[in-house]
Amino acid sequence: MKAAIYYNNGEPDVLTYKDVADPEVGPNTVLIRVAYAALQGGDLLDRRSKPASSESPNIVGYQAAGVVEALGAKVDNLRLGDRVAGFAFAGSHAELFAVEGEHAYPVPDGLDLSVAAALPIEFGTAHDALFEYGRLKAGETVLVRGAAGGVGIAAVQLAHQAGAKVIAIAATPERLNRIAAFGADYVIDYQTEDVVERVKALTNGRGVDLVLDMVGGDPLFDACAFKARYGLVGAASGMSTKFGFLELLHESLTVFSFMYGKEMGTPRVRACIADLMASASAGELTMPIERSFLLEDAGAAHAFAETARPLGRVLLKIEG
Repeated sequence: MKAAIYYNNGEPDVLTYKDVADPEVGPNTVLIRVAYAALQGGDLLDRRSKPASSESPNIVGYQAAGVVEALGAKVDNLRLGDRVAGFAFAGSHAELFAVEGEHAYPVPDGLDLSVAAALPIEFGTAHDALFEYGRLKAGETVLVRGAAGGVGIAAVQLAHQAGAKVIAIAATPERLNRIAAFGADYVIDYQTEDVVERVKALTNGRGVDLVLDMVGGDPLFDACAFKARYGLVGAASGMSTKFGFLELLHESLTVFSFMYGKEMGTPRVRACIADLMASASAGELTMPIERSFLLEDAGAAHAFAETARPLGRVLLKIEG
């Protein structure tokens, strides 16, 4: 098969397009012939920092969608040719993507594979952050930091549909206008506005009930209401989030985080992803695709994702 591989960590140009061996099909494997792979923040970080073998090809990529090419003997809930999205901690930047059976999610009829490729991690992470861990209720106010990314856009939509008031943080008026169309009640340009000051003004000095932080770095605790919840969901800035006990104590704040990938094969999360797929198929949820690249141009795709501030997702399109 063809794949975008690397032997050394580094900038996007370490990725090269080459022939490599097809993945092995074990008893619980679902082998997907990839139509689209959606670039995740973790894909970019892995290329830069995940230990790489200098002798065998390394293939990054957490998520892709396509059709079932082969099945292991123990997989009994899918058939050859079924449309699925798949998750693994590596391997999506290729014509064939091997995932465990519990990490293959059926794609409903009517849902384009390009959208399905950018759905399980993005909407699933946002759903857990809002509801499983964030305990969001109708009428509460949620602040989405990093609202232009895949998880951020998913969070805006899900929170709006749940009856929450949504404040979204991103940069540039054009992008903020697009985010508002997904259900944000208010938008804040962090490049030109004081985020905490604006949040306080929008909430009559009270602050928000829940923060979903996909950016990292200095936390926005001063934007929080008494007993608010603060979700450390990502670190798109590349900066660690550091804070002390006393910063939480004064307003009785709760801080949470989670590793969604560790639960994506559980019955609870599989059922959630199935519901999200159905909602997307019905047109109730969507993910904007900023740009698609061919697999052979994976290096350019990574560079674009890192520097162009795309709204939503960047895809790799696999021909054939």
